[in-house]
Amino acid sequence: MNSRKIKTLCCTIAAITLTACGNTAGESSSSATAPAETSAPEAVEAVTPETSETASAADTSDISPEPAVTPSDASSAADSSKSDADKKSERKKLAKEITLEYPDSAEVFSSIKMSEFLRTNAEIKNPDEAVATSIVGNVEHTIKLLYKGEEFEVKLNYAVRDTTAPVCLNPGDGYTVAAGTQFDLDDVIGYGDNYDKHPTATYTGTVDTSTEGIYPITVTVSDSSGNTTSWDVDIGVGYSASSPTFDDPGASLPFSDFAALYGGSGRHLGIDVSTWQGDIDFNAVKNAGCEFVIMRMGYSADGMIHPDDWYDENMRKARSAGLKVGVYFYSQDNDEETVRGIARWINNSLGGAKLDFPVAFDWEDFYHFQTYGMSIHDLNELFETFSDELSGMGYDTMLYSSRNFLENFWENRRGHKVWIANYAETNSYEGSYMMWQRCGYGTIDGISGNVDLNVLYD
Repeated sequence: MNSRKIKTLCCTIAAITLTACGNTAGESSSSATAPAETSAPEAVEAVTPETSETASAADTSDISPEPAVTPSDASSAADSSKSDADKKSERKKLAKEITLEYPDSAEVFSSIKMSEFLRTNAEIKNPDEAVATSIVGNVEHTIKLLYKGEEFEVKLNYAVRDTTAPVCLNPGDGYTVAAGTQFDLDDVIGYGDNYDKHPTATYTGTVDTSTEGIYPITVTVSDSSGNTTSWDVDIGVGYSASSPTFDDPGASLPFSDFAALYGGSGRHLGIDVSTWQGDIDFNAVKNAGCEFVIMRMGYSADGMIHPDDWYDENMRKARSAGLKVGVYFYSQDNDEETVRGIARWINNSLGGAKLDFPVAFDWEDFYHFQTYGMSIHDLNELFETFSDELSGMGYDTMLYSSRNFLENFWENRRGHKVWIANYAETNSYEGSYMMWQRCGYGTIDGISGNVDLNVLYD
């Protein structure tokens, strides 16, 4: 929540209809009021509170009534002698007693319960209701209050602001632009914003692609709310273009050494595979000490699903060898309907088969994230959509990502299981996770070439 000035407002009454919601603590049954029928609402002059700063007209909260609640026979009999004017007068008095205190602004996409946002002497009917923070700008949020047996509708007026700066996802280190070509900043950096789907990147400095050399520039990314992030990077110009490699430079790690280093009580060792591993002898893999395998089902690009060429055979052979099995899907999508379709495809492909692990969602093209036309919030929502869809089909999900993006990009608001990629001798990630992908350069009997090695925790 943004800790800006707090507005303290007495209630502005737009219209009043008498309702009865039962007795509150400390009231006798004779004090409950509920009419057999109600008259037309009566406009009442706003009451301005005595505060150090009076709210503007745009910030004034209105209280208007709900339709009458059908009273009990006892309360109807007690109120039958009261005139409509008396009933409306009583509601006016009650409305003037209600106090409201809440911030004049909230951060966009912040998760705040109404009970945390609003201080009032009335009872909030739905205290766990989320404060509306999904759109930047002025917001009018209507809630319901209960006060001394009456129900009132209240309009809270506040601003939703975006004060979060864009994020550098790929600074551009290690890139070389081919001499004689056009330099495009978006080709070599990656960035995103929590709210703005299309932040803009500019730079100061010169990149002369007609001459070989190293050119230092300062990059600035700006979002629609005026927040900025800047960093320095050296752009190389050479005879041919090149991009940095993200593979591990270290020597291969044999599975036997991996087991000696990371095995033990409460830990299980496994691998993850895809078409890149080709034909796998899973019996040899099992005999080497591997306990489980996570395999790629497929990937998507431009809204099209591509099954992994070896998935069906990998699943059949891994089960036959007695290995525990799980699956992941590599996505490059940016819209909810496509992600829902992927979840349905996964469900149909599994055909009700049980898995030993949650289905992993793998989205990792952060190095050119701006080309997807999404905000950071949007991609987090895509993961939740994927999870919701598969959950409805009986499959749990987990999030696969590197330590950097788990710490700086993913929100994981609902606490899904995490499969973390952190290529280091020890995993210093402080968040919760169920599985650690230790490296991508492991070796094991039954597989030609390198394979990812993983530690699963009880």
